[in-house]
Amino acid sequence: MFEIISSGGIAIWPIILCSIIVMAIVGERFWALRKNIIIPTTLVAQVWKWMDEGKLDNQRLVFLRNHSLLGYILASGLVHRNRSMMKSSMEDAGRQVTAKLEKRLNILGSIAEIAPLLGLLGTVSGMIKMFAMIGEVGLGHPAVLSNGLSEALITTAAGLIVAIPAFIFYRYFRAKVDNLTLSMEQEAIRLIELLEAERRS
Repeated sequence: MFEIISSGGIAIWPIILCSIIVMAIVGERFWALRKNIIIPTTLVAQVWKWMDEGKLDNQRLVFLRNHSLLGYILASGLVHRNRSMMKSSMEDAGRQVTAKLEKRLNILGSIAEIAPLLGLLGTVSGMIKMFAMIGEVGLGHPAVLSNGLSEALITTAAGLIVAIPAFIFYRYFRAKVDNLTLSMEQEAIRLIELLEAERRS
């Protein structure tokens, strides 16, 4: 394995670094984007129960804000629940939460674009070495020429091996963030509708 890596030349090392970063981000995002942690299923019902019982005080709002990302959005609106600012406060909090959900995804997308270019750089470097050796020893020594060719092929393959999963996971997490954002928006709207129904009654 080390022989294959060392045959990839200098361009293989940034590709390996990219692969480590991709694995770290993928693992962290799988852990961070768990739906049951971000959007607890009974949270809106619990908030409504507190409000119905007159127990939604500042202490519970602080708890709600720190409970989950959905709780943060709900608490941001409930602070202004008796004013017209409630919906806009939730929208502002939603934008902040979306930014947290998208954390490090740009890095993943950038690696998906950069890794093939690093592979291409290794390909060019390997071809330059190969043609330099042809100039020195001619075409009669294929074993000498194979070093440049192996560097070209290894770095190209390595760049694609890193880029393809990075792109797949980038698209997967982007879709997951969109779904989570939509679900939180629906939960926030549900709470607003409950409050408006109570005011009308």
